[in-house]
Amino acid sequence: MAIDHNGDMKVQGLSLRALPKVSLHDHLDGAVRPETIIDLAGAAGIETPAKDAAGLRRWFAQQCGAGSLPAYLKTFELVAAVTQTEAALTRIAREYVADLAADGVIYGEVRWAPEQHTVGGLSPNRAVAAVQRGLEEGEEEAEAAGRSIRISQILSAMRQGDRSLEIARLAVANREHGVVAFDIAGPEDGFPASRHREAFDYLASEFLPVTVHAGEGAGSASIRSALIDGRALRLGHGVRIAEDLQVIEREGDDVQVQFGDLARWVRDREIPLEISPSSNLQTGAIAQWGDEAADHPFDLLYQLGFAVTVNTDNRTMSATTLTRELGLLVDAFEYDLDDLEVFQFNAASAAFLPVEEREELVEMIAEGFER
Repeated sequence: MAIDHNGDMKVQGLSLRALPKVSLHDHLDGAVRPETIIDLAGAAGIETPAKDAAGLRRWFAQQCGAGSLPAYLKTFELVAAVTQTEAALTRIAREYVADLAADGVIYGEVRWAPEQHTVGGLSPNRAVAAVQRGLEEGEEEAEAAGRSIRISQILSAMRQGDRSLEIARLAVANREHGVVAFDIAGPEDGFPASRHREAFDYLASEFLPVTVHAGEGAGSASIRSALIDGRALRLGHGVRIAEDLQVIEREGDDVQVQFGDLARWVRDREIPLEISPSSNLQTGAIAQWGDEAADHPFDLLYQLGFAVTVNTDNRTMSATTLTRELGLLVDAFEYDLDDLEVFQFNAASAAFLPVEEREELVEMIAEGFER
């Protein structure tokens, strides 16, 4: 696969960046430009681990390559510290849209945790409004530049905290103001979805969709809790569902697998997996299978018919883009354009949008790949 000086990648002679894409699992605070972090920190009088953007990128790479989810999550403390005002949130949201539009994304759902941006006295509701303002400004700027993109918000509650019901109510209150779903994020092991059952019950009563981080820092029990206690319609990462598969025989491309009840349920119900290859390597989510992209169980899950989608998780921490993530999979598993189109169809079908709008997304993707 050819890579040009701008970081674009080509498959069958065509630009991956130019292909229409859908992004489902991408954290706002994990996508802030290093230049912006330096700028905001300077204005707020906050010390940073490096004095310039290049040095900060190196720091993120070092911290996030430790091989554990808790170490990976430590980097978010710096970003949270510099994004405690409405102006900062609006700016990073606007820049977020610009970066996705430049990467060929036509629809995205950005998740973030309002409770982490209220230290300076900002109310959660004003924080949501500030992010929405930035997203809309970014959409308008992209449209003026000839790129059509739409971004929706997913509000995350921190699973180690006690504010999930509050954030669930905030999400419902803002469902007419850009919010399409609820999520729980943070350290997974030891903090099952069942701890937030009251919030999930409320969300179910209000018919607001839920996605849950599960099957990343913990295994099958966490996924089970996400589905039963959280009523999750999608699984954030979900890669460790592969633990519930037993490979009986492998001969070339043919694999015989015995399904556990959990894996069969997720596959047969077509519950989307929000997989982020680079992040999964960095956090050790796939350590039991190996430490290279080719060891990722993504291809096994895809070949078995799971509803796999490709995501970035945290573009700054993983120094990645959706184009790069697709390119990594092409390199690892020799996927062609037909495969990449399936991943985008899966993502479009899994978006937290009305069915008519999901169908429009599918049409846009089909037309873009055909061109």
